[in-house]
Amino acid sequence: MHFGPEHEQFRKSVRDLVEREIEPYVDGWEAVGSFPAHELFPKLAAVGILGLEYDPAYGGQGADHSYTVIYGEEMGRGGCGGIPMAVSVQTDMATPSLHRFGTHELKQRYLAPAIRGEMVTAIAVTEPDAGSDVAGIRTRAVRDGDEWVINGTKLYITNGTQADWLCLLARTSEVDSGAGGRYHGMSQIVVPTDTPGLTVSRKLDKLGNRSSDTAELSLVDVRVPVANTIGEIGRGFQQQMAQFQNERMIAAYMAVGSMLSAIERTIDYVNERQVFGQPLGANQYVQFSLAELAAEVDVARHYNYACAEAYCRGEDTTRFATIAKLRTGRLNRRVADVCIQFHGGIGYMEETWTARYFRDSRLLSIGGGADEVMLRILSQLEGIG
Repeated sequence: MHFGPEHEQFRKSVRDLVEREIEPYVDGWEAVGSFPAHELFPKLAAVGILGLEYDPAYGGQGADHSYTVIYGEEMGRGGCGGIPMAVSVQTDMATPSLHRFGTHELKQRYLAPAIRGEMVTAIAVTEPDAGSDVAGIRTRAVRDGDEWVINGTKLYITNGTQADWLCLLARTSEVDSGAGGRYHGMSQIVVPTDTPGLTVSRKLDKLGNRSSDTAELSLVDVRVPVANTIGEIGRGFQQQMAQFQNERMIAAYMAVGSMLSAIERTIDYVNERQVFGQPLGANQYVQFSLAELAAEVDVARHYNYACAEAYCRGEDTTRFATIAKLRTGRLNRRVADVCIQFHGGIGYMEETWTARYFRDSRLLSIGGGADEVMLRILSQLEGIG
């Protein structure tokens, strides 16, 4: 993948914004378990982050996917996992289906304000009994004239306490008992969060990514227009699967950014830390351990680039995205473990960045499809079983 002067200027813009508008405030946001999305998102919009690949008719930049790679890497360097994840919900989880399949009216009303950072979005798929098994969702949307009447519960919803609208997946017809019936009869629906009957049941207390708010949502007789349906009624599962590819790609890009930053910071530390009369970095085991991790991150980074190039060519990136998410999720955990080990006791303290990174790194192998689901997808692609 070739990055020209315009790419590098964009990289600098994103890095400057992260250093100015995110890093100085992370400790405070982590402490309260949330960040001011309605204040931060317009600042991200000002440099084009929230609509990089979207149609300029709705305020997007009309850029190709290579800019998303840069945005992901630089946002991943931001000193925490929570804010990058919250931003990626806006850019690559809640809005891709609306951009691809939504009507002009829906895009004007909901996509354009999201691109400007005026509206915060969330993706509402997961439920108490349906996580990685999306086909197991029970939230129902029953048609009553020109409205959907929605009832159900959504769980682990990032941006859930602040979102202005949800990209919600619900069952809109009965489950077909035939082969593959569980995957049919779902629809994606834009649900404004100020709609009567939609409430935040509770704000969730997480192990990591604490600077982003995560909620359980309750929907009781929530009425929205049928016109709020994204794309074709009954095709929601298929549309959501396509949206998951964007989620998995941006997660892999952000993971590379966080790993690069963590290794760089650990190298600085071991070169300064004196142990037994010499720098810790003079120990060959330390040198080789960090060198090997750096090599593996480099391989992951260029695998991401191959994935991005395929996406730019319009190819199906299911295999690329699945492998990228699986491998970066596992590698991220290894990097975090080595970094905290080489920092020793101070690395275990909350005052040091390593403790937060260690906690935050665990989520990538769970969210957006657990490792086991990625392996299941790959097994199917390989024709195994």
